[in-house]
Amino acid sequence: MIDQMKWASALSTRPSLEAAVGEVVEQAERSLQAPADLGLVFISSAFASEYSRLLPLLQERLSLPALIGCSGGGVIGMDQSGEAQEVEQEAGLSLSLAHLPGVKVQPFHIPLDELPDLDSPPSAWVDLTGISPQDEPQFVLLSDPFSSGINDLLQGLDYAYPGSAKVGGLASVSSMTNGSTLFYNDQVLHSGTVGVALSGDIVMETIVAQGCRPIGQAYRVVEGERNIVLSIEEQIDADALACGMAKTPLEVLQSLFQDLDDEDRALAQHSLFVGIARNEFKQRLEQGDFLIRNLLGVDPKVGAIAIGDRVRPGQRIQFHLRDAQASAEDLEMMLERYQQNIQANSEAAGALLFSCVGRGQGLYGEPNFDSHLFSRYIRNIPVSGFFCGGEIGPVGDATFLHGYTSVFGICRQP
Repeated sequence: MIDQMKWASALSTRPSLEAAVGEVVEQAERSLQAPADLGLVFISSAFASEYSRLLPLLQERLSLPALIGCSGGGVIGMDQSGEAQEVEQEAGLSLSLAHLPGVKVQPFHIPLDELPDLDSPPSAWVDLTGISPQDEPQFVLLSDPFSSGINDLLQGLDYAYPGSAKVGGLASVSSMTNGSTLFYNDQVLHSGTVGVALSGDIVMETIVAQGCRPIGQAYRVVEGERNIVLSIEEQIDADALACGMAKTPLEVLQSLFQDLDDEDRALAQHSLFVGIARNEFKQRLEQGDFLIRNLLGVDPKVGAIAIGDRVRPGQRIQFHLRDAQASAEDLEMMLERYQQNIQANSEAAGALLFSCVGRGQGLYGEPNFDSHLFSRYIRNIPVSGFFCGGEIGPVGDATFLHGYTSVFGICRQP
């Protein structure tokens, strides 16, 4: 009989850390009923003064070959009845245990000051993690939010491990600890990145819901420098990729505003974003084909816009709006697309959810929205994770740091 992959997720909202640890360990072990090869722990900022006590309390009750975790603005896990819960603004502890037969589990810690130069060869990144690209690993990454090198790290890992899924998030910040807290086996850390590489009999599929809907149409960048877009042109024919007269982004925005209804026009005053197409060769762009970035400002003198990423001539961009409805519809569309593509004979074992602190109840006006919507489409698997200060996930063939996003990593046996 084939040894099956198993995941268990447990959640506690008890205000006593000892009681919370006891509850999640008992619940997770009862659900797993197999030796655990990996543990992931997420703890809310309500316990900030007790972060240093977490690992000793877990070690009293658990023996794990690999454990990573971090502090979160909130935590996500399965309650005693087997339903996903998102715990915000109160004490919460989430523990996941995974039984991973045939899977090589390699935890690692990357200090802030040890990142290779971006001109370095892939071998420099392999030396940093100690993980062979031949293993075709899947990565879970938890990082310090003050790390200015997180984008370089993601770019370097994509360079060294092309085709490997990479998901995760930035830990939350606590005034009590003067920063964020990361957990790596028996160590409590406050900087760098901790992660785990999973290779062998495991597939990790990803859903990245950026919470936006496109408005207007796609335009091609004619002139741009660094993160400044100076002129764009209309894409007239999606098949031939023919283009029209170049205009300033401000001219396009003014025309676009005229076509919006009153509700969207009001929304665009404070929730307007720019999507950058990730596939330069795809003719008909769809929702989900764009990397969403902040619109930082408009220069009315020259009609240029500044966005939260680099742009270059030839790239295609499209304006987007974000609100609760757009976010819900975007996630539902991504889940429907995922459901259509999954193999009927391969059931998922567990899922990780990394959600922005700007989502949750503050966005939707109700609790547990993203996790419950996920559970409607991908049923009967445990979900765990935390609310992040930035979310890590792929768009197209590259990995990015996002905002206002929910990133899912769904694990199954191949």
